[in-house]
Amino acid sequence: MQAFTLQQHLFKEINYPPRYQAKELLKTVAIQFAVIFIFLLLFKPFEVYEPEYKMSYVLICAIHALSPALIIYAYFYGLSYLHQSTSKLKVWTLLKEYTHLAIVFFLTGAASFLLRSLIYNNPDNWSWHYLGEEVFNCYLAGIFFYCLLLFANSYYGSYKTIVLPQEPVAENEGKNTASFANNTEVFIKTQVQQDDFRFNPAQLLFAKADGNYIELTLSVNNQVNTELKRISLKQFEGQLTAYPFLFKCHRAYLVNLQQVNKVAGNAQGYTLSLNMTNENVPVSRTQLELFNESYAQLG
Repeated sequence: MQAFTLQQHLFKEINYPPRYQAKELLKTVAIQFAVIFIFLLLFKPFEVYEPEYKMSYVLICAIHALSPALIIYAYFYGLSYLHQSTSKLKVWTLLKEYTHLAIVFFLTGAASFLLRSLIYNNPDNWSWHYLGEEVFNCYLAGIFFYCLLLFANSYYGSYKTIVLPQEPVAENEGKNTASFANNTEVFIKTQVQQDDFRFNPAQLLFAKADGNYIELTLSVNNQVNTELKRISLKQFEGQLTAYPFLFKCHRAYLVNLQQVNKVAGNAQGYTLSLNMTNENVPVSRTQLELFNESYAQLG
């Protein structure tokens, strides 16, 4: 089970991250420069004998922060261009991202090694020892800052909910819910404009959370399709309040109650069977009472 989960994590196709795209790259490296510069200035993480300095420590911090910023900008600007123009690179996975980051960390370490003679008076500047030390430090710092970025992005995304104006309920009184949804497409706004999308709520079987993404399982023209969208389940649910048949039955699932054909389980939780798919959807124990009320109202 662990091997399958790891494989799914590494090889699953995702959208090319906006932070590496040309229009966002300058902002990314500017933030990176500021964070690294302040971190080096405040904490002095790598001990160096001060008489070896050829310049002030502030200037040394600026050079060490600027070097990776320039490398990342040049590397991912070129990669972004290739991503747009080469079909083989249009498929993006986390394994690709980790591989490119590993290359960038190595290049940054090599650049830091080459800069030693500019910054320090040390006869051993060109030794294998310092090359290994600079590369190791860049991998260590790079992985730390990357994990910090992912944590911050995940935390921020889980609390930021985008709510769009919905149609007044009074306008829909007396209408059959199914017929109302069958002819309606909903515009879903994400945190990144280019990832915004439209879909028909009546075609949704269920949505499953996958970190800051969701998997939409849809029934379109009697064919079941799965689509990956860059939006959290909480954000997605917040824009669907006009559709009471779309019910969040579990912290990781939102289900179309109109597509449920069988309910099984007990007071510890339910399992839902749906039309058009063999996949089952769980109902958590905390949602049982609300599920029973909502499901009964549709009947």
